[in-house]
Amino acid sequence: MENAMRHRPTSRLVGAATLVLAGALGPTGACWAQEKGVPSDATAIPMPPPAPPPRPAELATPAQAEAPRPPERPAELSPPSETARTREAEPLKPADGAEIPAPPPRPAELSTPALAITVAPVDDSACRRRLERLGARFEPLPALANGQCGAAKPLKVTALADDLALVPPVTLVCEAAESLARWATEAQVAAERDLGQPLKGLTIGTSYECRGQNHDPDAKLSEHSFANGVDVMGFTFASRPAVSVLAAPEGTPEATFLTAVRGRACAFFRTVLGPGSDAAHANHLHLDERQRNAGHRLCQ
Repeated sequence: MENAMRHRPTSRLVGAATLVLAGALGPTGACWAQEKGVPSDATAIPMPPPAPPPRPAELATPAQAEAPRPPERPAELSPPSETARTREAEPLKPADGAEIPAPPPRPAELSTPALAITVAPVDDSACRRRLERLGARFEPLPALANGQCGAAKPLKVTALADDLALVPPVTLVCEAAESLARWATEAQVAAERDLGQPLKGLTIGTSYECRGQNHDPDAKLSEHSFANGVDVMGFTFASRPAVSVLAAPEGTPEATFLTAVRGRACAFFRTVLGPGSDAAHANHLHLDERQRNAGHRLCQ
């Protein structure tokens, strides 16, 4: 029994070696294994495939040829050395007692003229034709210029439709004069409806005047400075007392008339200020055509 236990591991090693040898010898080795009593369904250990034959010399990849290098840069085209650049940057030093001559003056024909910005005045010929059809009487005036104030094509308007007198005459650009003429026709209708009398004239306070808003010298320029605004102080009639632009008693014909003409002014002017807006406009209607963003209007 002890001898059998001693020789059993050896028989296992012999059996494993026999399997390896059978796989290495192929079919012949398999037959030999069968003769020696090794089972035929034992799995053989595969051998690595044979190495491929060497590549023929004529198919070998030629060595990559080196790309040609550009020729050397000519010396006369080489950039100056750092020393040369430093020397060129240094200011010229005259010799003892010598002066460097100043460059000649620039020829007059090559001198750059000062930049001048000119703005062509707006063509108001169509506006003037409309103003004539509205029955206004006016005459052109020379251009107005006073610092930042002025107007390129002002008009002196003396009367509106139905011989409605402007006292004194106004100096306005055509757009503002047209708005005044259209509003006056609405005021005429309101006067006959609310007061039973047609208008005879408009009492004017200010038209063109170079000044700040509300007569403040530090404020933004008023539209009066551009002949683009007018102050109406009151209304006159042929056979009844004048109506001043003041806070009239509520419920009276005068109060109804003033409310109507003030409201209609907002349809023709971009700015309408009057009694109640502020202290500066407590006794007149300020009407102007100031341009604002998005067509915004100020009606107070």
